Amino acid sequence: MNILAIDIGGTSIKSGLWNGSSLEQTKETDTQAALGAVHMMERVRELIRSYHDYAAIGISTAGEVNTDDGSIYYANSNIPGYTGMQVKRMLEEEFLVPVAVENDVNAAALGELWKGAAKGNPDFLCLTYGTGVGGSIVIAGSVYAGSSFSAGSFGGIVIHPELTTADDLLAGCYERCASTTGLVKRVKLIDGTLDNGRKIFANLHRTEIRSQVDLWIDDICTGLVTLISIFNPMRIILGGGVMAQDYVITEVRRKTLERVAPGLRGVQIVPAMLSNSAGMIGAVSLASKLV
Repeated sequence: MNILAIDIGGTSIKSGLWNGSSLEQTKETDTQAALGAVHMMERVRELIRSYHDYAAIGISTAGEVNTDDGSIYYANSNIPGYTGMQVKRMLEEEFLVPVAVENDVNAAALGELWKGAAKGNPDFLCLTYGTGVGGSIVIAGSVYAGSSFSAGSFGGIVIHPELTTADDLLAGCYERCASTTGLVKRVKLIDGTLDNGRKIFANLHRTEIRSQVDLWIDDICTGLVTLISIFNPMRIILGGGVMAQDYVITEVRRKTLERVAPGLRGVQIVPAMLSNSAGMIGAVSLASKLV
């Protein structure tokens, strides 16, 4: 049974056909998000029309998703007009197959549960570090959505209250400090030419750069200690390109476990396994339950 998977991001829309064991016919196209949600959804429809012989569609998408009806509960201004869009209804009416819609980080977590780093571990947290910090809470194999479909918004945890100002109440939040964006901002104060993660880690041998990376890792660990203390999870999965760096994942694991209470040190901190396909695979796992 084939399942069509679509992953809608702010920059690109990824798609592929799940054949029961792997994704095939994978494609990637520009989202053109600035042109608005109506335009973007037409691009999604065009992608779907290019596939054939599927029993259901799984959608992983940016934004907070009302999983009761498959609509977009809230999306920021990166995709104008996306808030309130009835994604599930629109696609089911046109393509006449069941459609599952989930937030992209939650979908990635479910992908890791089904085929990746969380397999066999039904209780875990999943965080992704990139432009921002995304989070997902999985309990007994299901995503905990919260009262307004926004649980797992770990990026809003304040880890540096001393940075907060009346004009910027989120200046010291986890997303600002622990994201890849936060790392780049920190390092550029030392060397303005190091404007992305790849360049930064190519210069890790430089003492002044490693010092900034270590301070950034400390910020990552501060957030993780808080989450471990609240949730006492079996496993935490860390995703995003920077977490593919052995130095980062090793230091994050070491420093975090040093800082939590002894009774919490059984938590396993591991890198994500599915990379850019996690959201699509998670969307497939949801859609497959509809047929």
